[in-house]
Amino acid sequence: MTLKEHAHWINTLALSTDYVLRTGAFDEKGRGVTKDTTEEEAKAFALAWYNKAKAGKPERLVSASDDFTLILWEANKSKSKIRMTGHKQLVNHVVFSPDGRFIASASFDKSVKLWDGNTGKFLCNLYGHLGPVYQGAWSSDSRLLVSGSKDST
Repeated sequence: MTLKEHAHWINTLALSTDYVLRTGAFDEKGRGVTKDTTEEEAKAFALAWYNKAKAGKPERLVSASDDFTLILWEANKSKSKIRMTGHKQLVNHVVFSPDGRFIASASFDKSVKLWDGNTGKFLCNLYGHLGPVYQGAWSSDSRLLVSGSKDST
């Protein structure tokens, strides 16, 4: 499958289940694998957690580009779900919150924008950086977001 809707280079991609896939059978509250857990139990825990993260919905993928836009896709379809606009310069990084409810996008326009992770609807702007914003990261409980910028903050 080829995704061809951006007008320029794609800088970053994020998957709605990325956090769960990276952490496997371990969760943020220390549940999951212990020294007494069997391999089958660990697999079952990881699968249950993955299914919970999907919440009966298809996985979503978001791409961000030098064309100042983001595109929200359903991971199993080659047609986009929605084009997300609003940044005034290239979008350098995009990340889903661990619970998949939000998307944060970091841009060279010195802002971070928050989007609804299911619909792609714009929620709010986060300002404060004096230089291009390079990256963002969520806390494991999806309550906090940190961003890093060229301005050393």
